[in-house]
Amino acid sequence: MAGLTLEVPADVRDALRVPVTEQEARLRRELAIRLYGKGLLPFGKARELAGLSKWAFHELLASEGIPRHYDLEELEADLATLEALE
Repeated sequence: MAGLTLEVPADVRDALRVPVTEQEARLRRELAIRLYGKGLLPFGKARELAGLSKWAFHELLASEGIPRHYDLEELEADLATLEALE
């Protein structure tokens, strides 16, 4: 399946107050944070978009004041993982 390409106009890119070498990673993180915070992207996919580990994305969300959404399905998955480790 093809990915989605988002084109950022050169003048907008140039206006970013981020070094050029960090722009793509920063935009990915910002997009991931906002989509997760609005409930438009689940944690795992948002973390994947951000290119961060589970724990690094947790820390990023906390630093941005974004509460973690944790539902029954995630709890059950975590419990299954714990049982498998025993």
